[in-house]
Parts: sequence; structure tokens; C-alpha cells
Amino acid sequence: MTTFDDRERAFETKFAHDEEMKFRVIARRNKLVGHWAAGLMKLSAVEAEAYAKDVVRADFEEAGDEDVIRKILGDLTAANIEIDDAAIRQQLADKTVEARRQLMEAQG
Repeated sequence: MTTFDDRERAFETKFAHDEEMKFRVIARRNKLVGHWAAGLMKLSAVEAEAYAKDVVRADFEEAGDEDVIRKILGDLTAANIEIDDAAIRQQLADKTVEARRQLMEAQG
């Protein structure tokens, strides 16, 4: 019975680790996309950092990426920058890869 318990505990630990990594990748990705959008809006470094944090916070409104896309699309449109949600989705995909790479490098 202890072998089964050990395997179950190991599975639960791996699941928790994987979920934490997924959360960290998405948060890092959102920050990177926020910096990208801030660059398009020509925000200062301080404003860009604040904006990137706002994008990360926007992701907590609902499950999925729609809340982030809606925020960035709305902000870029308000800044008179022509962009569509497909371009933002592409940035999300690109920045996911970059965020995962950054986290893997940080872990060593």
C-alpha cells in the first residue's frame, strides 16, 4: 500500500508543480506582451512597467486570454494604433515561448 501512496503523492506533487509553472509562464507572458504594447504606445520605462503589471492583473478577470486581449486591444485602439486581435494573439503565442524559455533558464 505504501508504494501506491508514494506514487500518488509523487503524482500530486508533479501536478502541483506543473500548475505552478503554467501560472508563472502565463504571468510572465502577459508581462512581456504588456511591454510590447507599451512600446507601441511609446510609454516611458516607468509607465511601461506599470502598464505591464496592469496587463498581468487584467488576466484575473476571467478564465482564458480574452480579458488580456480585450484590455490590450482597447488600450491600443484608444492610443490610435491600428491593430487587430489576431496580431495580439500572435504576440501572446510568441511571448509564451519566450516566457517558458526565460523560466527554464532561471531554473538552471
